[in-house]
Amino acid sequence: MYKLFLPNEFVISVFEITPDKLKQRGIRGIITDLDNTLIEWNRADATDEIVEWLRMLKDAGIRVVIASNNSEARVKRFAEPLGIPYVYRAKKPLGYAYKAALEKLELSKNEVAMIGDQLLTDILGAKRLNLYTFLVRPVAESDGFVTRFNRFVERRVFKVLKRKGITMWEER
Repeated sequence: MYKLFLPNEFVISVFEITPDKLKQRGIRGIITDLDNTLIEWNRADATDEIVEWLRMLKDAGIRVVIASNNSEARVKRFAEPLGIPYVYRAKKPLGYAYKAALEKLELSKNEVAMIGDQLLTDILGAKRLNLYTFLVRPVAESDGFVTRFNRFVERRVFKVLKRKGITMWEER
């Protein structure tokens, strides 16, 4: 059961995910979460570093779609100026968001990776579709109300994974 919560890779931030790393795995597209993955949950706009990272992916031919459980207004404000397609109110981990994102990418699931900061939404949903997954350390120390419950459950899952000898960020 825990394999559905186990990401393929633990990364400190999205900046560790390079076009070369993706291409080595046959990945041509990314579905990414927004809040606490790319930017803090309470920041509206992209940072210069995120804009540059997204530009680097685009220049390398890597397609990107944002899938967020947040509102249309929140996701649109971030994504539209960058020309990135998005799925809002995604209801992750349900499969709708991932299927909608795959359609927008026009790629098969074996060519797509999911990047997210939560096991219970981002990773679980992507693993159910057999997508390659990257779990990033959240970019903010604080979370919104619903996410705080998810983090509580995540800590328990992390403890089990650690007992099983699975290396996470802390051991790197």
